[in-house]
Amino acid sequence: MAYSILIVDDERGIRETLSAVLEDEGYAVSAVKSGEECLRLVKGRSFDLILLDVWLPRMDGIETLKSLRDEDAECVVVMISGHATIDTAVRATKLGAFDFIEKPLSLEKLLVIVRNALKQAELEQSNRTFVKTLREQSALIGDSIAMRALRQQIAVVAPTAGRVLITGESGTGKELVARAIHAASPRAARPLVELNCAAIPEELIESELFGHTRGSFTGATSAKRGKFAQAHRATLFLDEVGDMSARVQAKVLRVLEESSFEPIGGSLTHTDVRIIAATNKQLDHAIAAGAFRADLFHRLHVIPFQVPPLRDRLEDVPSLVAHFNHRFAETHDKTPKVFTTEALETLGRYHYPGNVRELRNIVERILITHPATHVEAADLPPFADTSTFRDADMTAPFRFPSFREANESYQREFIRQKLAETDGNVTRAAELMGVDRSHLYRRMRALGVEAKSKVEG
Repeated sequence: MAYSILIVDDERGIRETLSAVLEDEGYAVSAVKSGEECLRLVKGRSFDLILLDVWLPRMDGIETLKSLRDEDAECVVVMISGHATIDTAVRATKLGAFDFIEKPLSLEKLLVIVRNALKQAELEQSNRTFVKTLREQSALIGDSIAMRALRQQIAVVAPTAGRVLITGESGTGKELVARAIHAASPRAARPLVELNCAAIPEELIESELFGHTRGSFTGATSAKRGKFAQAHRATLFLDEVGDMSARVQAKVLRVLEESSFEPIGGSLTHTDVRIIAATNKQLDHAIAAGAFRADLFHRLHVIPFQVPPLRDRLEDVPSLVAHFNHRFAETHDKTPKVFTTEALETLGRYHYPGNVRELRNIVERILITHPATHVEAADLPPFADTSTFRDADMTAPFRFPSFREANESYQREFIRQKLAETDGNVTRAAELMGVDRSHLYRRMRALGVEAKSKVEG
């Protein structure tokens, strides 16, 4: 499909000449003689590039450019002028003009600028598509109190450059939180570079992280850019960071301290990387066992995120089922299923040891294998552990008369869970929750929560 170009110039000869030259180059060309006509045409169709004369009757080119930007027109604009001033060029640049060409026009120079401008338009479109896709992929589904709190925390943290440590059970969606933080950050136009530390063999992870030069070791037949280099001015997501070896931990710590690294066989390289790390391990236990460096933990643990297990937000199950139902219907080119109320209630009573990942697999399996349109409770696949069903009323999460009481109930249960995990140790519970011990004590008193152990330290 040919690129579309709109010429806006009040001189008929220039419109005809430029149209002929650009059409010979294979472009689809339209031409108008005023800014008003330009704006009317752009409302009805989109153009990849606009060649816009500065000096036009009534509405001049600068006013037209400003209106285009106010309308959020995404086309690239190149300004044309016979006697432009520096002030005019500066104003046009501030309004987002790609370039400025002076009359009389050099057709050879014009074609070079047109080609460069269209490459820029293609790049910007690719970036917009990438960011849109990233945001869709990082959608956090659910309207439970826990998920609303998580989205609010992301909105606060994402615009910063602070390092993030995401903890949670396997299958809870820690990578989705990482993608959501990156998608809402100033670095979103650049890629989120991911590395699963548990999936890379020990002898290869150093090369994966830092890269290597050709001939730096046996088998290094070509140079390799590591993840830190790929994530320069972007975000590096280190999944399962608790599985790093002591040697790699030391090297990552050095990068965080000095903002530089050395590829294997290479020289010192500066890097500007935002680190988001995730783990399903309790790193405080790993530190106590000597398996994880305390100094690296504190470098990563600037902003803690705790992703709740699905059993703590079962009211989100219907929304998740609907999301996966439509997502996999599109993936597998099938019609979405209709889950009956009884089927959703059954799914909403299960405690999901595999968390959201387990629910996702259940929905995908049903979509692929179930022949009927409607899905009844009896049509659900056998659950791995039928003892993990709850008997509570499905309306329980909605029994609260106000948001404040619901929020306090969630906080109360969350604190009790963390205290149970730490055998009543308030100091360790506060560390897991990412709050000061004094703040946790105040919340416990306010919510009527008591620690069942007197052990502290």
